[in-house]
Amino acid sequence: MLRGRTVGLRARHEEDIPILRAELHDDVVTASRAEGAAWRPLAPGTKDPRNLTDEQDPRNVPFSVVDLSGGTLIGYANLWGIDNHSRYAHLGLSMLPSARGKGYGTDTVAVLCHYGFVVRGLYRLQVETLADNPAMLRAAESNGFVREGVLRSAAWVMGEFVDEVVLGLLAHEWQPPAGS
Repeated sequence: MLRGRTVGLRARHEEDIPILRAELHDDVVTASRAEGAAWRPLAPGTKDPRNLTDEQDPRNVPFSVVDLSGGTLIGYANLWGIDNHSRYAHLGLSMLPSARGKGYGTDTVAVLCHYGFVVRGLYRLQVETLADNPAMLRAAESNGFVREGVLRSAAWVMGEFVDEVVLGLLAHEWQPPAGS
């Protein structure tokens, strides 16, 4: 397990999937804001492609995020679109509603940076988020990410176009949190 100050990133467990599905993916608004495609319902028992982990896919590393104080599942995170030739990847995360506003997102981004830069030897990490997502913008920027641009009206979300912000961080710019 990768450890931050308050969160741990571990492999996705089978028992995580129903919780993530019920609290994140079955919530139309939350899922619509997090996905690049339109939300659609899945029948009970259907394998949700968003939660399946393909151990053979070297371009995607999914994690479950747990609270270190009790081991409780609080969300998911991933490094995706990993390009080992150009040494970059994208990162994403989503916290369960009960875990929002507690600083877990900022710590999760820090742990993903450690994984990307130290463990994987990547040179660049990138975040794409909706312009009206202050929590993700704050989590990224407090870890050193720099706003590199705005893609105007790039995302169709719940009946309207929303701007998308692109943030980047290079390995030599990254400062690990004190005490890590």
